[in-house]
Amino acid sequence: MKLSEIKSTLPDLGELQFVLPSGAKVPAHFHITEVGQINKKFIDCGGTVRDEKVINFQLWEDGDFDHRLGAKKLLDIIALSEKVLGLEDLEIEVEYQSDTIGKYGLDFDGESFALTTKMTACLAKESCGIPQSKPKVRLGALSPKEASCAPGSGCC
Repeated sequence: MKLSEIKSTLPDLGELQFVLPSGAKVPAHFHITEVGQINKKFIDCGGTVRDEKVINFQLWEDGDFDHRLGAKKLLDIIALSEKVLGLEDLEIEVEYQSDTIGKYGLDFDGESFALTTKMTACLAKESCGIPQSKPKVRLGALSPKEASCAPGSGCC
C-alpha cells in the first residue's frame, strides 16, 4: 500500500485497526510513534548497487490502555510528515515489536489494515552461484524407461 492509498482510505474510517499475519489484532491502544522515509543504498552479492525507499510507520503499544489513535489524527500526522520531511508517495513498511522488531508490508481489506509478511531474497541469483531449482518429480509418475538407472544412463 502506498502513502497516497492510506491517505485516501483514512477519511472513511472511524476506528483504526491493524491485524498481524497470524490474524491477531494489534491492541487498540497502539501509538504510531514514527512516520518517516527510509532510504537504503546497498550492493547485492552480485555487485549491483541498489537504492530502495519506503515510507515507514512504527507501531508501538504499552500500558496506556486509554489511548486510541483515530483515523483523523493519523491523517494529521501524515500531513505534518509530508510537509516537514518531504515524503514521497512510496510503499509503506510497518515496524511492530514482537520478539524483535518485525517489518511488515501493509494492505487494507475494507475494514482493517493488514500487516503482511515480507521475505528476504537473493537479488542476484544468476551471478552469485545459487543453482536454479530443480523440478520435483514423483517417481511413481515416471515411465519404466525413465525410472531405470543403469550405468552410463546419465541418471546419476
